[in-house]
Amino acid sequence: MTPLELFGITLAAILLLFILVIKLKIHAFISLMITSVLVGIFTGMPLMDVIRSVQEGMGSILGFIAIVVGIGSIFGEILQASGGAEALSASMLNRFGEKRSSWALMTTGFIIAIPVFLDVGFIILVPMVYALSRKSGKSMLFYAIPLLAGLAVTHAFVPPTPGPIAVSEIIGAQLGWVIMFGFIVGFPVAMIAGPVFGNYISKRIHLDPPDISEDEKILGNEKRDMPSASWVIFLIALPLFLILLSTVTDMAIKEGWVVEAKVTEIFRFIGHPFIALLIATLAAMYFLGYKRNYTGRQLMQIANKALGPAGLIILVTGAGGVFKQILVDSGVGAALAEMVSNKNIPPIVLAYILALIIRITQGSATVAMITAAGMVAPVIEVLGTDEMGKALVVLVIAAGATTFSHVNDSGFWLVGKYLNMTEKQTLQSWSIMETIISVAGFVLIFLLSLFV
Repeated sequence: MTPLELFGITLAAILLLFILVIKLKIHAFISLMITSVLVGIFTGMPLMDVIRSVQEGMGSILGFIAIVVGIGSIFGEILQASGGAEALSASMLNRFGEKRSSWALMTTGFIIAIPVFLDVGFIILVPMVYALSRKSGKSMLFYAIPLLAGLAVTHAFVPPTPGPIAVSEIIGAQLGWVIMFGFIVGFPVAMIAGPVFGNYISKRIHLDPPDISEDEKILGNEKRDMPSASWVIFLIALPLFLILLSTVTDMAIKEGWVVEAKVTEIFRFIGHPFIALLIATLAAMYFLGYKRNYTGRQLMQIANKALGPAGLIILVTGAGGVFKQILVDSGVGAALAEMVSNKNIPPIVLAYILALIIRITQGSATVAMITAAGMVAPVIEVLGTDEMGKALVVLVIAAGATTFSHVNDSGFWLVGKYLNMTEKQTLQSWSIMETIISVAGFVLIFLLSLFV
């Protein structure tokens, strides 16, 4: 098939998905599975290869997401049900005020996403969004968009997240320049896509936080003092610190600063998101549960309540992974990128367009980054681009790969379900926020390229 034919099938598939979900009200999980299979068939994939792609797409996403969402949901529900998230939100509102709290959340997300994956950071911190919204009466988007913007910008632009690390390696860019330019570009971009856009979209889409009446029934109506905000900060910071410890340990081993030993293995183990979240959840159960006279039965009921919606999030996110895998295996993104790369376009612009096309057509930002980097690397080498120029190419690829997260991106479904948004609302908020990050990032990087 020609690239244009593949592109046409992809557009038709995305249109079909929107019709199934938005117009016909067919469940997103079923709609994604139907669309994925049809794309595989119509792009000419052997039928059994379609099945294998479905299994691989579901398995590759759920191997990580299912555990993180499962444990993270229990952790978040304990914070919420015990009053911990409410205590922290009250502290934030008192310290920063309603208007500045969104800026505080953006900065928190920006810092946290340096050692932590976007989805892990969001799952850990989303109870704060619920509690702040409940306390202030504002739409959840007023707080969620700044948090997500901070997380998304750092995840895309600042190593040691996997995307920019992999692209830097392929392009041959020095990480020091990538990190420096990543901060220079990233923070103003996060400001625009976060508090500024969040303030705008929250006035147009009002999202109420989850109902906590069921928690009150489970835990009883007896009045207890809210836990200390400092204890809640400690519990939220605990998994983040452990993950950061693992990241620093990994880096120290790779750079030869330390040798592998039993203690480094322990640090890497307890800092894996699975174990870090499990430790934090057990700590929350003890300090916010048992220490405050909640029974084991009550905590078990809270965990059961958390895992109900978590199952839906896991399945829909997995189906998004299936759709992405089918698009990757059918060759849609690679064919279109190859077609564009044959044009005579400046490297900065070429890198952005390639990453953008691959991202929109197949969903994964990391795949888009790595594929675009592999195509641009020979051009960079021929032109003899200097170190600062290479760093800017890395960042512009990251910007392109952030464009318009939509139905073929598992993150689209994860964010939408956690905030209880319809697909249309997720497109209007999360998808536009990601596009603002992409476009604003490209503009700033292009301007920087004129001076370095």
